[in-house]
Amino acid sequence: MAHTLSSTSHYGLGVKAFAEKLNELSNGKYQVTEAPAGQLGGERDLIEGLQIGSVDLAIVASAPLANFVPEISIFDLPFLFKDYEHARTVLDGEIGDELLKKVDGNGLHALAWSENGFRNLTNSKHAVSEPADLVGLKIRTMENRLQMAAFAGMGASPTPMAFNELIPALQQGVVDGQENPLTVITSSRMWEVQKYFSATRHVYSPAIILASPSLYDGLSDEEKHWFREAAQASVAATRAEVTRLEAAGVEMLKTHGMTVTTNIDRAAFAKAAEAASYELYTDPFGTELIDQIKAAE
Repeated sequence: MAHTLSSTSHYGLGVKAFAEKLNELSNGKYQVTEAPAGQLGGERDLIEGLQIGSVDLAIVASAPLANFVPEISIFDLPFLFKDYEHARTVLDGEIGDELLKKVDGNGLHALAWSENGFRNLTNSKHAVSEPADLVGLKIRTMENRLQMAAFAGMGASPTPMAFNELIPALQQGVVDGQENPLTVITSSRMWEVQKYFSATRHVYSPAIILASPSLYDGLSDEEKHWFREAAQASVAATRAEVTRLEAAGVEMLKTHGMTVTTNIDRAAFAKAAEAASYELYTDPFGTELIDQIKAAE
């Protein structure tokens, strides 16, 4: 079971919970070996590995998956979700189930929606509280056109790259900053290469637990149930860690010397980001699903 973060990250805890539950349900028939920290490549590599069967299981962010399943790009729209309760309600309900089904048939099998959390901005140059502060900053984004458009709209110079290239790029000054949930910022010790943190909460980032069809299609119905139950255990563990770090992560950044900005002009960021990015989704897919998500309770 592969992912790109450290074994102590929220993904790592999710893998541990998955492995324990699957081992328990299968009476030891299935044992999971973790491949953390990009050992098997970046997230695009992992998705392609699942498709060809060289990777059995993976946890990846939704944004790279949108390159393979375009409908998933709805989760890259900025300022779509109000809070964690809203996001989790949508993912655990009918909308989330329908989007999981869209993943199947693309050489992948989706087991469950997991979580990264609300994404925030860091950089090495200066504090950021409004779009004008982003002008001239080279910000690493995921390899995803909606995110790149949103950051260009907010004034930054977006630079897409795989996560496993990010820390060296920050060290060498190839980019000035990056955006990620607190879970990733803390587990990656981003304070070693970044000085300023801005609580922009500009995008809610789900993760997804995927299985290779070469593995999953060969399972019995009972075994498939075990894998789905293990995925639910993984989601619970991951969300618990995200919740913990939402409370403790900011203080951790301060302890390690980062300057934290929480007084954010989110309305100005939202206006700029939405104007630049929403049409990239609504032109091919319309507004119906966006309206359903915003109305969900």
